[in-house]
Amino acid sequence: MLRSRFFEEKVQELFSNGLLHGTTHLNIGQEASHTGLALALEDGDWIVPTHRCHGFNVARGSSISAMFSELMGSRHGLCMGVGGSMHMTDVSTHDFGSSAVVGSSVALASGLAFALERSHTGSIAVAIMGDGASSRGVVHECMNLASVWSLPVLFYCENNHYGMSASSSRMIAAGDISSRAAGYGIKAFKADGNDWMAVYDTVRRARAWMLSSNEPAFVEVDTYRQCGHSKSDHCIYRSREEEEAWKLRDPIAREEERLHLGKEAARAIRDEERRKVEEAYEEALSTRDDVLSLEEASSFVLAPAPDIPCRRGQCHSSTYRLAIREALDEILSYDPRATLIGEDVGLYGGCFGVTKGLAERHPDQVLETPVSEEAFTGLAAGAASLGEHPIVEIMYGDFMTLASDPLVNHAAKLRFMSAGQLSCPMVVRTPMGSGTGHGSQHTQCLETLFLGVSGLKIVAPSDPFTAKALLKSAVADPNPVLFFEHKALYDTVGEVGDSLSSWPIGKAQVLSHGDDVTLVSYSHASLSSRKAVGESGLSVDHIDLVSIQPLDWQTVEESVRRTGRLLIVQDTPEAGSVGATIVAHLMQDASIQAALRAPIAILSQKDCPIPFSRPLEEAVVPTVDDIVGALVSLTSNR
Repeated sequence: MLRSRFFEEKVQELFSNGLLHGTTHLNIGQEASHTGLALALEDGDWIVPTHRCHGFNVARGSSISAMFSELMGSRHGLCMGVGGSMHMTDVSTHDFGSSAVVGSSVALASGLAFALERSHTGSIAVAIMGDGASSRGVVHECMNLASVWSLPVLFYCENNHYGMSASSSRMIAAGDISSRAAGYGIKAFKADGNDWMAVYDTVRRARAWMLSSNEPAFVEVDTYRQCGHSKSDHCIYRSREEEEAWKLRDPIAREEERLHLGKEAARAIRDEERRKVEEAYEEALSTRDDVLSLEEASSFVLAPAPDIPCRRGQCHSSTYRLAIREALDEILSYDPRATLIGEDVGLYGGCFGVTKGLAERHPDQVLETPVSEEAFTGLAAGAASLGEHPIVEIMYGDFMTLASDPLVNHAAKLRFMSAGQLSCPMVVRTPMGSGTGHGSQHTQCLETLFLGVSGLKIVAPSDPFTAKALLKSAVADPNPVLFFEHKALYDTVGEVGDSLSSWPIGKAQVLSHGDDVTLVSYSHASLSSRKAVGESGLSVDHIDLVSIQPLDWQTVEESVRRTGRLLIVQDTPEAGSVGATIVAHLMQDASIQAALRAPIAILSQKDCPIPFSRPLEEAVVPTVDDIVGALVSLTSNR
């Protein structure tokens, strides 16, 4: 507790003197909560702290010199300087690292618990949150999911009475936060969070109950931060009288009294711990300028992917839907750590029948969820980081917005923020696109929303062969992969490869070779474009991207240099799209500019939500006639 206190006071001093970059959230006054929890856990138990994380790192045994180095941005930090104050991952102490998004740590911890349960370790995961986070929807989704699935996750709520500046008495309808657990059938415990022994005893009892009952538990500890929310907080929202009253319950002073330490003995212990903190600071200071290069830091964005060849093998005829089912069946058969997770993926077979029959063949690997997209996607990210291979199905692509936080803020960044300590080999499958009369909220192509998120891979196959092969490549990839399936493709028929066939992520396929014009498309637009090429009578180099992140730039660039003309077809609006990205990239290449014999053309979805009316629905995305017309127009000056 003293080590944590003096570390935080030193950090406060450094920030006050302008010697550290960024921001920080200190936990002065909450040391007993961290210490009691850490001592009550076993070595294999994982914790996922909040942004106010330093005390948990200290309590779990992280090097405080490495913590200072992390705050200085040095390569000698816990995360080599890329994480900073709010992201101090230390896998060696089973500290997953904190989430700077309030409440998101709960879904990640639920995923760790899922992985621990499946590997039968007898360990638990601790989802640490504050009183403010207890109102987040994902917290309630996770408590329900953990209860339904009997996950060994301990929901640990540090109630320090303020979210940021808003007091819990004004923001929480329930008078007792722990009482919320009862609504999910979860046993709740409470403890004085300023007494480490009370915390220790309560967590030990909760942990023992979890393991004996095979159920999650909830622990609320009552504590108080004696400092502001962050470095710029002057605590104008609370009274000095309140602060003084809590200082009388200071956890360190209380422990000194319990141990009957005289002033000299207490001073000696304090001096020794302060000396250790100062020495750790000086050690970190001596290497603060030893910073990663941008190239070194960038190497943490994506884990190296396996080298997968383009191999067709023995093929048979099937539909796009059945090709995906075939891939899932093979994956679940050969990979015991693979799971299919989503709403109605079991007996119902998924909203579009893709997973029909898989639950009967793989009952322990096909897991149905409550309607909780953020929770089960976040769970998948946490589970993947411990070596599970979750395949998440989001019922409609439009609902990817509900899963955006665990994908954008966590799955995509886990490896980078932890400096390679963690990876996230998960796949998210989802149907997209129009043509089914589902209206504006069930037919969007939202793949481009994720284009600018470093750390995500995105694929959108257009035919049965690449659908099966790419799904298997996605599961084999150590990075998070978004797998978009266009609904209008499910019944299309084509060749499907055998179990040895493969296609790598990041490699385009050339559907036809020609010299007049290059046509670039993906997903359903490739089907429309293929028909248009046949009707146009032109010699078209038709490139089906298959993967849109990473994109096969070499194939596109070589083709455009040769034909001098480019048409891009996509079933999504132009702004911020794949097509717009391609144009921006190509026009920075002088050799391509010189080779162009006509301006680049893009055919996109109209800037309009997808209408319900069949004629309007068909008119809003590029048609075969639109594509033929654009091809003819581009080549009219031959």
